[in-house]
Amino acid sequence: MKKTYRFTCIVCPLGCALEVEVENGKIGEVKGYTCPRGKEWAIEEVTNPKRVVMSVIKVRNGALPTVSVKTAEPVPKKKIPELMEFLSKLEVEAPVEIGQVMTEWEGIKIVATRGA
Repeated sequence: MKKTYRFTCIVCPLGCALEVEVENGKIGEVKGYTCPRGKEWAIEEVTNPKRVVMSVIKVRNGALPTVSVKTAEPVPKKKIPELMEFLSKLEVEAPVEIGQVMTEWEGIKIVATRGA
Protein backbone atom coordinates (compact mmCIF):
# COMPACT_ATOMS: atom_id res chain seq x y z
CA MET A 1 0.00 0.00 0.00
CA LYS A 2 1.29 3.42 -0.98
CA LYS A 3 0.85 6.44 1.30
CA THR A 4 1.86 10.08 0.78
CA TYR A 5 2.80 12.34 3.70
CA ARG A 6 2.72 16.11 3.22
CA PHE A 7 4.74 18.58 5.31
CA THR A 8 5.86 22.17 5.34
CA CYS A 9 9.61 22.06 5.86
CA ILE A 10 10.88 23.82 8.99
CA VAL A 11 14.62 23.47 8.36
CA CYS A 12 15.04 26.92 6.79
CA PRO A 13 12.89 30.01 6.15
CA LEU A 14 11.80 28.86 2.66
CA GLY A 15 9.05 26.58 4.05
CA CYS A 16 9.04 24.16 1.12
CA ALA A 17 5.93 22.01 0.60
CA LEU A 18 7.28 18.47 0.87
CA GLU A 19 5.77 15.13 -0.07
CA VAL A 20 7.15 11.79 1.03
CA GLU A 21 5.86 8.61 -0.54
CA VAL A 22 6.00 5.43 1.53
CA GLU A 23 5.19 2.01 0.09
CA ASN A 24 5.24 -1.17 2.17
CA GLY A 25 7.15 0.60 4.93
CA LYS A 26 9.91 1.86 2.60
CA ILE A 27 10.61 5.47 1.69
CA GLY A 28 10.00 6.13 -1.97
CA GLU A 29 10.12 9.47 -3.68
CA VAL A 30 10.60 12.74 -1.78
CA LYS A 31 9.32 15.81 -3.64
CA GLY A 32 9.32 19.55 -3.13
CA TYR A 33 12.56 20.09 -1.26
CA THR A 34 14.98 22.84 -2.24
CA CYS A 35 17.96 21.66 -0.21
CA PRO A 36 19.29 18.26 0.92
CA ARG A 37 18.59 19.13 4.57
CA GLY A 38 14.88 19.42 3.77
CA LYS A 39 14.86 15.99 2.20
CA GLU A 40 16.63 14.49 5.23
CA TRP A 41 14.22 16.22 7.63
CA ALA A 42 11.16 14.95 5.73
CA ILE A 43 12.44 11.37 5.77
CA GLU A 44 13.15 11.58 9.50
CA GLU A 45 9.72 13.10 10.13
CA VAL A 46 8.14 10.03 8.54
CA THR A 47 10.45 7.39 10.01
CA ASN A 48 11.40 8.77 13.45
CA PRO A 49 9.84 12.17 14.28
CA LYS A 50 11.54 14.13 17.07
CA ARG A 51 10.74 17.27 19.03
CA VAL A 52 12.50 19.58 21.46
CA VAL A 53 10.39 19.36 24.61
CA MET A 54 9.66 22.33 26.88
CA SER A 55 8.12 21.97 30.31
CA VAL A 56 8.51 23.04 33.94
CA ILE A 57 9.94 21.34 37.01
CA LYS A 58 9.31 22.05 40.68
CA VAL A 59 11.72 24.25 42.64
CA ARG A 60 12.17 24.15 46.42
CA ASN A 61 12.90 27.43 48.21
CA GLY A 62 12.75 29.51 45.05
CA ALA A 63 11.01 32.82 44.35
CA LEU A 64 8.62 30.85 42.10
CA PRO A 65 7.37 27.27 42.50
CA THR A 66 8.63 26.08 39.09
CA VAL A 67 11.35 26.72 36.55
CA SER A 68 10.96 26.35 32.79
CA VAL A 69 13.19 23.77 31.12
CA LYS A 70 13.82 22.29 27.69
CA THR A 71 15.64 19.35 26.24
CA ALA A 72 19.07 20.16 24.83
CA GLU A 73 18.25 18.06 21.77
CA PRO A 74 15.16 16.61 20.11
CA VAL A 75 13.43 13.62 21.69
CA PRO A 76 11.66 10.88 19.71
CA LYS A 77 7.94 11.75 19.69
CA LYS A 78 6.91 8.34 20.98
CA LYS A 79 9.08 8.87 24.10
CA ILE A 80 7.64 12.29 25.05
CA PRO A 81 4.98 10.92 27.45
CA GLU A 82 7.70 9.00 29.32
CA LEU A 83 9.85 12.15 29.54
CA MET A 84 6.90 14.22 30.79
CA GLU A 85 6.21 11.64 33.50
CA PHE A 86 9.88 11.84 34.57
CA LEU A 87 9.80 15.66 34.67
CA SER A 88 6.56 15.70 36.68
CA LYS A 89 8.33 13.85 39.52
CA LEU A 90 11.48 15.97 39.48
CA GLU A 91 12.16 18.67 42.09
CA VAL A 92 15.29 20.82 42.36
CA GLU A 93 16.65 23.18 45.00
CA ALA A 94 16.96 26.93 44.35
CA PRO A 95 18.91 28.82 43.18
CA VAL A 96 18.70 27.84 39.52
CA GLU A 97 20.64 29.67 36.80
CA ILE A 98 19.54 30.05 33.20
CA GLY A 99 21.34 27.44 31.09
CA GLN A 100 22.00 25.19 34.10
CA VAL A 101 21.69 21.47 33.39
CA MET A 102 19.01 20.26 35.81
CA THR A 103 19.33 16.55 35.05
CA GLU A 104 19.71 14.06 32.23
CA TRP A 105 17.11 11.68 30.89
CA GLU A 106 18.28 8.84 28.66
CA GLY A 107 21.45 10.82 27.89
CA ILE A 108 19.58 14.01 26.98
CA LYS A 109 20.30 17.10 29.06
CA ILE A 110 17.37 18.97 30.61
CA VAL A 111 18.34 22.66 30.74
CA ALA A 112 16.80 25.58 32.67
CA THR A 113 15.51 28.32 30.38
CA ARG A 114 15.26 30.90 33.19
CA GLY A 115 16.56 31.38 36.69
CA ALA A 116 14.66 30.55 39.87
